[in-house]
Amino acid sequence: MTPLRIVHAEAAVAFGGQEHRIFKEMIAMRERGHHMEAICQSRAQLVKRLSDEGFTVHQVDMDGVPNYFKGIAAIRRILREGHFDVLNTHSRRDTVIAAPAARMAGTPLIVRTRHLASKVGSMWSYTILPHRVTTVSDAVREYLITRGVPRERVATLYSPIVPPPPIEKSTLRDELGLADTDVVVGCVAVMRPAKGHIALIDAMRTLMATRPNLHLVFIGSGSPTFERVQAYIGELGLQSRIHLMGTRRDVPNLLAGFDLFALATEQEASGTVYVEAQASGLPVVGTNVGGVSEMFRDGVSGFLVPPKDPAALQDALQRLIDDPALRSRMGEAGRRMIREEGVFSPQRLAERTELIYRKWLAERRR
Repeated sequence: MTPLRIVHAEAAVAFGGQEHRIFKEMIAMRERGHHMEAICQSRAQLVKRLSDEGFTVHQVDMDGVPNYFKGIAAIRRILREGHFDVLNTHSRRDTVIAAPAARMAGTPLIVRTRHLASKVGSMWSYTILPHRVTTVSDAVREYLITRGVPRERVATLYSPIVPPPPIEKSTLRDELGLADTDVVVGCVAVMRPAKGHIALIDAMRTLMATRPNLHLVFIGSGSPTFERVQAYIGELGLQSRIHLMGTRRDVPNLLAGFDLFALATEQEASGTVYVEAQASGLPVVGTNVGGVSEMFRDGVSGFLVPPKDPAALQDALQRLIDDPALRSRMGEAGRRMIREEGVFSPQRLAERTELIYRKWLAERRR
C-alpha cells in the first residue's frame, strides 16, 4: 500500500503525557513506512524532541488573536505544499487554527484526538471542524458520543508505552532505608486533588497500624497538593512510613522497588501509569473512573474499586498486602499482558491508527 503523508498539530509548549503520545505515535508510524511531520509552536519542547529524531517540524505560533489569522495562513501553506493525506490535531487551540486551514487547503482527512477526561465546553472542535475524532479510551469515546459526535465518526486508540528493560535491582529501598521484607505500596502521579493521594493515605494508615513493615511511597510533585499531602502526613505522624520522593526521571527503577501499585484517582481519561506498573510486574489497585477499567484486567492483574469508597479501597489493598502469592500471580498476569501480548505497544497503536486512517480516507473519498 502507498504510505500515508501525515502531519500532527499541537499548540501545547510543555512535554506531558499528550506530547509523549504524539512523539511515540510518530516514531511508530514512521517505522511502518509513513511520512510524518509536525506543526508546533516555536517554544514547544516537542520541536527539539522531534527534530532530534529527524522529523520535519514546522514552527507556527498560535497564541493570541494576531497569531490566529497568521497561523491559519501559515498552516494552509504548509498543508498545500506538503500534500498531506491526514492532519491530526490534539488541543482546542491547534484545532481551531489548523482545521480551518486544512479545509481551505483541501486536506482529505482532518482528525481531532481527545486526550482528556474533563467535560468539553464547546463541541465545535469535535463536531464541525474535524472530519473524524479519536480518543484515548472507550470511556472518553462514549462521552463524546453523548455530546453529539456520531458514533461511526469516533474511534479509540490507546496511548502506548515502551516497556523498560528489566531492572536487576531497584535503588528505592536503599534510598529509603527499607528492608527486603518491608511491603511497599507505590503511587506515581502528578500531585493534583483529583489524583486521590489523601484517599490513599486514609486507606493505608489503618492498615499501617497493625503492619509495622508496611510503607507507602509517592512519586510526583505539584503545588499546592504536594505541600498539603506533606502537611497531612506530618499531622498523622507517619513521616517514617509514608515517603514523598518528588519528581523523578528514573520511574522504572523505582517501580521495580514496589510490591504493588495503587492510584485512587477520581478522574482519568485512560490511566497509562497502570499499564507502566504492570509492565514492571506489579499488581495494581485502581478506581473505576474514566478509562481506568480498560488499562488492566480486574481480578486478574489487579483490583478495580468504586471511586470515593474507602472501605473497598482498603479491602483491595489489604488483600494484596497480606498475600504475597496473590501479588505474584497478578503481577505476572499484568506483565504478560503488556510485554507479551503487546496490548499497549507502539506497534499496536500504529497498526490500529493506519487501519482507521485508511478506513476514514476511503469513506471520505466515497
